[in-house]
Amino acid sequence: MLLPPQRLAWFLNLLLLVLECDWARAAGPTYVSEYYAQTPQKLSLYSWYGNARLFVFRVPENTVLLRWILQASKGKGPECQNTKVTVHFRAGAPPVINPLETKFGKNTVTLPSFNLSIPLMSTVQSNTLLNISNPVSGDWFIAAHLPKDDDKIEVKGFSNKCSYIFQPQMLVQRLINVPVLEPNTSVKLILSPIDQVSHLKIFVPEHTVELAIHLKNCESNNWPLEPCPVLLLIGSNALPNSHLKIVNCSESVVCRKVLDSPPWMKWLQLTVESSNTNWIVSFEIEAYLTVCTPVDAGFLLAMFNNFTLSSNGTVLKDLDMLGIYIKPNKTEPNDSGKSCFRNQPVLREAVDVVSVRFYVLNGPDVLVRSEYPIILLLNLNTGRDNGGTIMLDLQLNKTSLSNENATVFACLSAGSPVMSLSVNPINCREALSSGYLLKMNSSILSRSLHVPYPETDRWYLTLQILCPNNEGNQTCGKVSARVTVSTVLNPCIGDCGIYGECRLLQTHGYLYAACVCKAGWNGWSCTDDTNAQSYGHQLLAALLLTLSNLMFIPPIVIAVHRYYLVEASVYCFTMFFSTFYHACDQPGIAVMCIMEYDTLQYCDFLGSVVSVWVTILCMARLKSLLKYVFFILGTLLIAMSMQLDRRGLWNLVGPCLVALCIMIIAWVSRGVKRRRCYPPTWKRWVFFIVPGISAALIAIAVYGFLETKENYYYTHSIWHILVAGSVVFLLPPGKKHISPWVWTQKFTCGYQLCSDVKEDLYVVC
Repeated sequence: MLLPPQRLAWFLNLLLLVLECDWARAAGPTYVSEYYAQTPQKLSLYSWYGNARLFVFRVPENTVLLRWILQASKGKGPECQNTKVTVHFRAGAPPVINPLETKFGKNTVTLPSFNLSIPLMSTVQSNTLLNISNPVSGDWFIAAHLPKDDDKIEVKGFSNKCSYIFQPQMLVQRLINVPVLEPNTSVKLILSPIDQVSHLKIFVPEHTVELAIHLKNCESNNWPLEPCPVLLLIGSNALPNSHLKIVNCSESVVCRKVLDSPPWMKWLQLTVESSNTNWIVSFEIEAYLTVCTPVDAGFLLAMFNNFTLSSNGTVLKDLDMLGIYIKPNKTEPNDSGKSCFRNQPVLREAVDVVSVRFYVLNGPDVLVRSEYPIILLLNLNTGRDNGGTIMLDLQLNKTSLSNENATVFACLSAGSPVMSLSVNPINCREALSSGYLLKMNSSILSRSLHVPYPETDRWYLTLQILCPNNEGNQTCGKVSARVTVSTVLNPCIGDCGIYGECRLLQTHGYLYAACVCKAGWNGWSCTDDTNAQSYGHQLLAALLLTLSNLMFIPPIVIAVHRYYLVEASVYCFTMFFSTFYHACDQPGIAVMCIMEYDTLQYCDFLGSVVSVWVTILCMARLKSLLKYVFFILGTLLIAMSMQLDRRGLWNLVGPCLVALCIMIIAWVSRGVKRRRCYPPTWKRWVFFIVPGISAALIAIAVYGFLETKENYYYTHSIWHILVAGSVVFLLPPGKKHISPWVWTQKFTCGYQLCSDVKEDLYVVC
């Protein structure tokens, strides 16, 4: 039995990884291989973040090798053109992407995502491999999409769309029973030509300000080696930024690496690789931790640090009402000279999906000092908070700043706080990552920061006062100031403004939010006005789409004049709901909705198809009873099909074909009975039927093939005009023996002879 290409590729990659694991297992450590895959998804052209297909994978702990297998395929029809699939990667949160190269909003900071392109040329399927060694554990996110959307409005069923399918797969190789490196304890390791890599891990407790890794007693065959021919890798790889430090011990006699502010409450991976594959090298490795613990404020303070309020009640900001007294934290520098800090308790309130508020206890003002930094913990490690945006607002109280030359530095970072702030930094960095820096002084009293899709972690806000001067000295004595801190996690920035809509998206149970923009606005939060429509342009579009429906007035007048009252009622219904649907469907601020959008849309689509149905049946000139039966039965069936698939092509084509068949049968039958063509006069064909059919065909061509998002407002207006005009030409003349305006006849005096046909009686009226 032959295997399909995708299964064959998966089998070969799995076999290759198993062979690698067997080789590694033979060398000593125990490795386990695991395979993960998700359901293939159909890709879309990109116009906003919702067009990207998002996949979520969880990388297990102690993974030493991560292999991505990216499979992209396309259909085989002529409509399937050569294209490329762009794939973005990020660890800890969805990737922030910008394929349209639009501008981000003010105060919004982003990191460029790691991406690669998969070309889909002549081959039906393409396989791409990506290997990542020592990956960070936790959630990894992949977003895939096609190139930019061409903004063409495609009517469902008018054209065949090519299917582009993407499926990511993940193969991991993880190590079982990784040795633990205890602080202040040496561990002896041996690297040989067979076992060239050793793995360790060390747990970094909270309040660690410094981690030192030291290699010593390096020797080969009992001969001392200086320097030691090994590579020391500290941390893990993450995309787009690497949380990995590489130390080449062969470049220095002393192999030592000091990490400031390592990530708190996490296992830190250590990997040692041999630089000389032919030697047997032995050495000792040890770690030293410097911990700066703030003064204990009691059990209640620790409880409030991690407390989450999920109700809608009011948060109590005055702890005296609860009878709680928190001891002031007077932290002093530790013996090693490292500056200690003070924890500011923060209350977390879960408001809604991807919506969290943080309250500063006894706040919202925070007393910031120059002697030591103030640390605020923003807990975003639930796994459900990385689909929104952190919005940080700081306000400096100028009157509380005792030194005009002082500057308040604020650093927002993930994993651990930045404990050492300098006076002239471009950004605030930690040992294995970097944060976002804000500055305030007597001239800049407020700052804001927006971080879309923050990675899942414990975030920290560090506040401290420094006093830079011409000599670069940052000593300013005891200076203090009050800063108002407001921090929230919102689904979207500013609810995407007036020209955008914040939408909640879901993939495999994971929820995240994104903005969809309108009226030519673009950007992550719909703040890029490069191609924005002016208010005059929006008003013109609204007027064209609504007032063009007034072209249904001539068909209504003609139908009433010819005594087609049911048809005239249908045209009135269509004109009314089409007008107000397009008034509500506008992308900008020139919008008016008299009822729910979905109701207006349904009535507009229903009225349009029923208008075509009754017009063609009216042209058939059926008997009144039979015609009205077809009217009611067809309307009910059309209403049902609209509910099933509102934009389906057969909702319009089906009633048209059935009505045309009825009309043709009626015309042929009438022509056979009269032994001449029906309609009988050439003037009826030349001046009415042919122009009406031509207008209808042109309207269908405009509607199905020419409409784009840019020209929609005038091409769809042309559709309204042509459809209404075709009805004017196609409505048949009224019956000559029926007086259309019966109520205008003059009343006459006298007697009339009335007959009851059913009872066959004659009475005097």
